[in-house]
Amino acid sequence: MTKQDYYKILNIDKDASKSDIKKAYRKLALKYHPDKNKDAGAEEKFKEISEAYAVLYDDEKRKMYDTYGHAGIDQRYSSEDIFRGADFSDIFKGMGFDFNFGFDDIFEQFFGGRRGGYSSRSRVRRGHDLRFDMEISLENAFNGVETEIRVPRNEVCDECSGTGARKGTNPKKCPQCNGTGQMRVSQRTAFGMFSQVGTCQRCHGEGNIIEKPCPVCKGRGTVQKTRTIDLKIPAGVDDGSQLRLTGQGEQIGNGGHNGDLYIVLHVKRHKKFQRRGDDMYQKIDISFPKAALGSKVDVETLSGYEKLKIPDGTQSGEIFKISGKGMPRLHGRGRGDMYVEIHVKTPNRLSRKARKALEELDKELD
Repeated sequence: MTKQDYYKILNIDKDASKSDIKKAYRKLALKYHPDKNKDAGAEEKFKEISEAYAVLYDDEKRKMYDTYGHAGIDQRYSSEDIFRGADFSDIFKGMGFDFNFGFDDIFEQFFGGRRGGYSSRSRVRRGHDLRFDMEISLENAFNGVETEIRVPRNEVCDECSGTGARKGTNPKKCPQCNGTGQMRVSQRTAFGMFSQVGTCQRCHGEGNIIEKPCPVCKGRGTVQKTRTIDLKIPAGVDDGSQLRLTGQGEQIGNGGHNGDLYIVLHVKRHKKFQRRGDDMYQKIDISFPKAALGSKVDVETLSGYEKLKIPDGTQSGEIFKISGKGMPRLHGRGRGDMYVEIHVKTPNRLSRKARKALEELDKELD
């Protein structure tokens, strides 16, 4: 199903401030909160507005959404990452719900305790995705290129193998949450007894406590390293194209999955060619006699020179096409075309002989 625009979901303008976004979400959350609205579809609507708020209230996610739409969010963030860091702390104050936790707790209460098909208790942890911006030439975009990039990222600590504990010791089960990483709190509200599942404050949701941290990673289980990664850029990429390298993002210990690495390409402006989609455009100068009499000229393309026939009587500003000499089509076969705009040059200085010839021509044309 096609997702609806986040701004439309919250009924706000695209230039809405963070305060406007929070007010809009609060209003809709009060209307569709499952504890208050028992109508069919209310819970789904609550999930929808919560996702829109989580994206638009976060500056980085909002910028990605404004630039690439839902595709940018879906490619870069997992369903869990969308909500990570979202500020729900004071949204529900004064509404009878008294949420004082983060979205993890809201997710547990209203999303069935499931994220991407895994319960929060048994879900597989995942490292953060990374973004790497890279500038390439138009020639490299045309031909494709194989290169190497150096990316700083968190990797599993070799000393403790990602456990975070000093060698020879192991993390211990958290006695406060009994290893679940969660604490359930029940409260009586205006709508009856209400249970909330919050992150355990002692183990911070890990379920384990490290009594003797690893001296290398200080108990984190990961250390930062700069890794050299092979990169193959396909022919035909455009400015803003993204390449996804699965598993090349940040690593996480204790059997977690690596995040992904997203390469965002920026194609440098060319001094001669202008790109529009898969087609290329350029301007060339020819003399008045060549335009009047017709001729054949050598035209530069990204794959070499091509002969272009200029018919007699060509006017300045006319455009001719050389088929198949544009950019390779990234998601299809063949290439775009090269369009050549003619500019008829007027000489600044003339010899006596040339001036006399033009005067005779002017008389003839009159």
